Amino acid sequence: QAQMVESGGGSVQSGGSLRLSCVVSGYTGYRDCMGWSRQAPGKEREAVAYIYTGDSNTYYADSVKGRFTISRDNAKNTLYLQMNSLEPEDTAMYYCTSEWTYSGSTCLSRKYNKWGQGTQVTVSS
Repeated sequence: QAQMVESGGGSVQSGGSLRLSCVVSGYTGYRDCMGWSRQAPGKEREAVAYIYTGDSNTYYADSVKGRFTISRDNAKNTLYLQMNSLEPEDTAMYYCTSEWTYSGSTCLSRKYNKWGQGTQVTVSS
């Protein structure tokens, strides 16, 4: 089972950028959804951006399309989330996960069982 360690969070002003990193260790398969979800205080965790290892397709929540980019460095076993044009609404704890799934089309909607410890992103107006 994969283990995830996130980093790269911080505090920025609206319009700023951050890049989150997630080092994934342990077993990762050729049909995994790997990606990021976030949870703001008092809200449910929501999927943000995922990549499906089976075909490298990427999936984004509508709220971040055009602003966030997910990428993966296989040699470093690291997942990235480049976040540009950050808005106060992006303030949340960001979590990384990686789990097997039959189809990448489910990456944004499926439930995940294991997460990293999270990294906090705070965007001020």
